[in-house]
Amino acid sequence: MPKAIQKEKKKLEIVKVACKLFAQQGYYNTTIPDIAKELGMSVGNLYNYFKSKEELAKYIMQYSSSLLGEEIKKINEMNISTKEKISLLVRRFIKIAEENPELIDYFLRVFLSNREVFSGGCEGFLCVQEVVTEIMLFLEEGVRKGDLRNQDLFTAFVTVMGPLGGLVFLKGENMLMKTLIEYADELAENIWRALKAG
Repeated sequence: MPKAIQKEKKKLEIVKVACKLFAQQGYYNTTIPDIAKELGMSVGNLYNYFKSKEELAKYIMQYSSSLLGEEIKKINEMNISTKEKISLLVRRFIKIAEENPELIDYFLRVFLSNREVFSGGCEGFLCVQEVVTEIMLFLEEGVRKGDLRNQDLFTAFVTVMGPLGGLVFLKGENMLMKTLIEYADELAENIWRALKAG
């Protein structure tokens, strides 16, 4: 296996473990040695991948945004109705949440509650710009086609992403009676009704 691919695989392993520890113990209570120990690697070796805990924290957000942003981009490029795009978006988000629960947990428990860690190039929407850009494009296209109401971007953005994050949060708290995917159709319908024109 080429070195570059090996390094990327190791980085993803670090991301998964760091996400889990940051979400469980809190960002400030988790140290680089904690992460290295959980991975069975030396602290020095871990520093070969990330120079600091802050760099790792920012990378996790950028990686998550890129992962979800790519999925939304694929949906945006499809020649299907706006309503079908919403349904697919909900299903893809749920699939990512089920395959990478630590990433969503990290976003909800670390990114949103430790804003000071993400200053200096990662504040606000900067760390999640791929997702924001693709959701903006989706909304603009829906408005242009006459399917969606023309409304404030932030209100519309929260109308799409808020329910998705909320549902996954409830799943993480073991409060749901059904699997995430069993809520997909109803959630997509709610988002569509909240955004549609007329």
